Amino acid sequence: MPGKQGDEKLFSLRAHHALNPRPEEVTDEAFRSGNPFFDARDLVQVKYEMLRRVEVDRLPAKRAAALFGFSRPSFYQARQAFRRRGLSGLLPQRPGPRRAHKFTEEVMGLLEAALSEDPRLRLGELARMVRERLGLTVHPRSIERALGRAKKGGRPEKP
Repeated sequence: MPGKQGDEKLFSLRAHHALNPRPEEVTDEAFRSGNPFFDARDLVQVKYEMLRRVEVDRLPAKRAAALFGFSRPSFYQARQAFRRRGLSGLLPQRPGPRRAHKFTEEVMGLLEAALSEDPRLRLGELARMVRERLGLTVHPRSIERALGRAKKGGRPEKP
């Protein structure tokens, strides 16, 4: 898709982590026909069409996965995600941690107890305390965010 519209779509796909890292591996006829509607760079569309070819066209899962550049286990993961969450399930998960995994009840208890004894403690001092007492390295800014969530009523997540 050349031109400004293609550039905008490419930017959007990247921004939403939906850019197919291997569009050249998509060999399904619809994507090779030259029809601009079918875009092998669009990971969500590629996954959806793969699922559709199995469900509607009754193509075997192994064959469909190969035509769309996926492994058979990836096909089954996509199908399960689609069944659970619909089209949004086909979006790739964002990279990085999914939650504040270091801020357990024990860590939050230590932070809150320390602040109740001395509310003037700085974030760097709290980070040092967590490292010395619990052996965890946490960034002062992460402590600030965790304390902010706790203040709003968010509970720390269990490990």
